[in-house]
Amino acid sequence: MTDFNELIENIIHQSGAIDIAEAEFKRMLADDTDLRREYKDWCDEMGYTERKGFSDYAEEYISNREEKYDSLTDYDQ
Repeated sequence: MTDFNELIENIIHQSGAIDIAEAEFKRMLADDTDLRREYKDWCDEMGYTERKGFSDYAEEYISNREEKYDSLTDYDQ
């Protein structure tokens, strides 16, 4: 089974922008029916809709990452 958390994070890092990453992810889903089925299952498990699962996870991931950097900055001050 695909680790979608890792897959999404890798796509974000490679593309540098969430909108570009999402477009790449949607292309991947369109090309692979098994991946699309696994994504549906992942969305169900995570409580996301298929339509917004990628963007919802990406926003949470970016927010958590920013919080980690902010906490490091707060420590330095």
